Amino acid sequence: MATKNERLQQLVQLYQEAGQKWPATTREVASWAIRVGKWAPHPSAVVSQCAEELSRALRDEYVRDAQGRRVRTKHAATYVEGTEQLVLWDDIRTASPQHMQLAFQQRRQQILGDCKQLKNDVDSYNENRQPQVPVQVVFDFTYDLEESALARRKFG
Repeated sequence: MATKNERLQQLVQLYQEAGQKWPATTREVASWAIRVGKWAPHPSAVVSQCAEELSRALRDEYVRDAQGRRVRTKHAATYVEGTEQLVLWDDIRTASPQHMQLAFQQRRQQILGDCKQLKNDVDSYNENRQPQVPVQVVFDFTYDLEESALARRKFG
């Protein structure tokens, strides 16, 4: 049985096979899928959609700290209770140190996962497409972070 993501990936393939505009936005694919009856929301999907929209909104909430830095206010951490995984959100201004440490560790792991995938993608592109000038990606962010801090001090 296909996973939800696999079914959605198949929708994109059907969209392409139907001769629709490509490249395309996900909104274009979604509009087509709904129009031709290939996708309809499941009633439980309404709760999932609302939860996802809430998560996106929480990730996009920022304040300025006492030093003038733009800081994300809400942070998620995944906890395991029995056999269930829960993602709990808390506010950086009131959360326990334990919650914030777990949230920061988990975000760091997400970033590492993104970097690993980017390296796989770049290596595959360079080895299989063999461009005249291979794509180079630097994964040491030290200078980027220093530049950002300097710019923040200089321009506020």
